Amino acid sequence: MERSFRFIDLFAGLGGFHLAAKKLGGVCVFASELRPDLRDLYWKNHGVAAAGDINLVSVEDIPKHDLLCAGFPCQPFSKAGSQLGWRDAVRGTLFFRIAEILEYHRPEFIILENVANFFKHDEGNTFAAVVEALDALGYDTLADKLSPHSFGIPQMRERMYLVGRLRACGGLEGFEWPARDSRSLLSIRSVLDKNPAGARFLSEKHRDVIRKWQEFLDLVPPESKLPHFPIWSCEAGATYPVDKGPLGAMRLSDLQTFRGNYGQRIVGSRKTSALNCVPVYAREGDFPKWKQDFIIQNREFFKEHRRVLASWLKVVSKFDHSFQKFEWNCQGETRDLYQHILQFRASGIRVKRASMAPALVAMTTSQVPIVPWESRYMTSRECARLQSMEELVHLPPTVNGAVKALGNAVNVEVVKHVVRALVTLGRQERLAGATHAVNCASVPALS
Repeated sequence: MERSFRFIDLFAGLGGFHLAAKKLGGVCVFASELRPDLRDLYWKNHGVAAAGDINLVSVEDIPKHDLLCAGFPCQPFSKAGSQLGWRDAVRGTLFFRIAEILEYHRPEFIILENVANFFKHDEGNTFAAVVEALDALGYDTLADKLSPHSFGIPQMRERMYLVGRLRACGGLEGFEWPARDSRSLLSIRSVLDKNPAGARFLSEKHRDVIRKWQEFLDLVPPESKLPHFPIWSCEAGATYPVDKGPLGAMRLSDLQTFRGNYGQRIVGSRKTSALNCVPVYAREGDFPKWKQDFIIQNREFFKEHRRVLASWLKVVSKFDHSFQKFEWNCQGETRDLYQHILQFRASGIRVKRASMAPALVAMTTSQVPIVPWESRYMTSRECARLQSMEELVHLPPTVNGAVKALGNAVNVEVVKHVVRALVTLGRQERLAGATHAVNCASVPALS
């Protein structure tokens, strides 16, 4: 390596960009993070005092740098402003602050990360505004979706990565996204500890829920294929209409001629009490086509298996609503919940193959993956490994807090591959004697 490169880490969180860039010789010269608890952890883990609100930091006070890294929040941009130019389109957003820093410091390289759906956010206007702004600032850009499972990490979690390089430094000619390996045999067990100390165990209530759904798998005849659609057990015996508009718009006397949850009569002297007899998801609004299909498919499934499931349904009907729903994402696998990975979600109990963990989600703390063969939740340390952050000494003190922070983080291994591919362009061109390299303080490539 010719020399280290300087980078800044915006909206830094736990410091995923920091870990990746440092592995490649990068030196962090500035970081920002809004949450005080994460700033404290950033200092403990990385020895860098992160600034708070980036909007309160003068761009002049940010040190010169070669690479800007940012996993910025997704915000809608102004459609009206876009007609006046990129500044008016993105003004007032956190991306505008990124643009101001780029305009002032002109770092050679950029890497931005966001949700996979960023390409389609606001009908594509948000992504288009970002690309237009970067183009106006003199950057060539490319964007793609990448997931840890393509780099040997047992987590399916697609994210949008956008890379950029100043055209004055040669642009992105010759850049290639890191090669994915979709052939690797992955296993969630590679990140799990065996009976780890301090793990949070399932309550007896949750264990009972798992036992009853295992009973469901045992009761459905082996020759019958398990549904590929979400299983909504409350549709067993239900007859309320799904093709006549909102149930709340029906006359009470008409509604009472149908059956609701688990085939129970719809009763009540008022509409509100009558609607309590139907599933939660059927009480308000219209029935879009996908919901109609799920409801009809469930009714047909439970009608077909009503004899073997009759006693089971009586027990499950007393469960909390979210435990009455089930998603089997293991078609073709053994029907044994204790060999797969589970999640308790608002949409139901989700079952996934043990080859890969569900994506860690920042917006909820209730979806910590479950290791059913040990009747426990994954630990903070295990979840950190899913984000290739196993070397972090300090994590948020609770599992829920850790999962929230990790769900908002970039995967270190993925970022490392992208940063390497990006900054290597500088070295390739210097070795080739490219003329534009003379006028560009290019970042050294990696050995």
